[in-house]
Amino acid sequence: MTALQLNAELLRELSVIVDDENLLEKALKYIKKLTAKKTDPTLVDKDVFFRHLDEAERDIANGKGIEMRPEETLDDLLRRIG
Repeated sequence: MTALQLNAELLRELSVIVDDENLLEKALKYIKKLTAKKTDPTLVDKDVFFRHLDEAERDIANGKGIEMRPEETLDDLLRRIG
C-alpha cells in the first residue's frame, strides 16, 4: 500500500469514531506513542555537534576556513567549494 492509500484508510477508520470522544482520545494517545518512537534523522547527538563545532573552529584557526565573497550568493559559494 502506498502512503497515500494508508493515509486515506486511516482517515476512513477515524471517521467511524469521530463522534466518540473517548475513542478519539485513545487513538490520539496511541498515535502519539507511535510518533514518539520515530527518530528524526536530522537530529545530532549533543556531543557529536560540539565535536564538529570544535573541529570547525580548529580548521578556521589553521586557515582552512572557507569565506563567502561579498559579491557571492550562497549558491555560488556551494558551487565553488564543490
